[in-house]
Amino acid sequence: MSKIAIITGITGQDGSYLAELLLKKKYIVHGFIRKKINNKKNLWRIHKIIKKLKLHKVDISNLNSISKLIKKIKPNEFYHLAAQAYDGHSFNNEFYTFDVNLNFTHKIISSVFKANKKAKFFFAGSSEMYSKDMVKKIDETTNFNPKSAYGIAKVASHFLIKNYRETFNFNASTGILFNHESPRKDENFVLRKISKSVAKIKLGLQKNLLLGNIKSKRDWGHAKDYVHAMWLINQQKKGSDYIIGSGQMNSVETFVKKAFKHVKLDYKKYVIIDKKLIRKKDSKARLANPTKIQKKLGWRRKYNFNSLIVDMVENDLEILKKRKN
Repeated sequence: MSKIAIITGITGQDGSYLAELLLKKKYIVHGFIRKKINNKKNLWRIHKIIKKLKLHKVDISNLNSISKLIKKIKPNEFYHLAAQAYDGHSFNNEFYTFDVNLNFTHKIISSVFKANKKAKFFFAGSSEMYSKDMVKKIDETTNFNPKSAYGIAKVASHFLIKNYRETFNFNASTGILFNHESPRKDENFVLRKISKSVAKIKLGLQKNLLLGNIKSKRDWGHAKDYVHAMWLINQQKKGSDYIIGSGQMNSVETFVKKAFKHVKLDYKKYVIIDKKLIRKKDSKARLANPTKIQKKLGWRRKYNFNSLIVDMVENDLEILKKRKN
């Protein structure tokens, strides 16, 4: 019999790649989506597989309806990826951020546990759970020190997951995800902005690329590798916590230089530094130590930084060429 999985955040970058991975593995895949969803704006990442999915519109405030739905589906595996992130890194929208990122998580794990105590539960954590000024590589023993509503809610959810694991012997895990990109990343994130601009410049649709601090560094990986890590975690007999990251640091400038080089252009001719885009205080990059997941689960990345760049630029070139024609 096919395994049954539920994914929250299925319309996002990670959710869409995870749904594709699970379908290839012959899972029956259910997705929870918001009641007020804009089909054109929100479903584009899953449009090729949408007929193979079972989507459910969920009211995150209604525990009773959530519990009934999960009890009806009775999943073998649950992947909780949904989060309020866009306005969640400040306290401008703190109550909504906590409602989505903590209270909804509580309703979900409680409902899954009651529906199927043998289910496996994955929760997507974030590097935002740690201080902005880390000196050493971050591993599973590093102390949390969040500085945003988003990060605080993620830490609280992590301890909730841990409590279900230790108190109720529930197979629940947190995968703490560091920066990961792909052709499906929103364009308001810098690497996707760059890949699309490089493609536009190559095709004569744009003249220049405006950027802020190109010396800024991050631990970047490919979302496809990270969703494979999620799946590996949910195949284990016991739940645990894992750092998911590349363990390597790269700068925005390196991405820009290599992206332009891929289309045989010199980035210095097109990049303009706009002081308005430079953050007043750019935090030190958080660097992952993924040794545990590599050794215990045998996780290996298929995409290095170079292949991530090629994948993003080539995808944007393909999209723009189709529109142009």
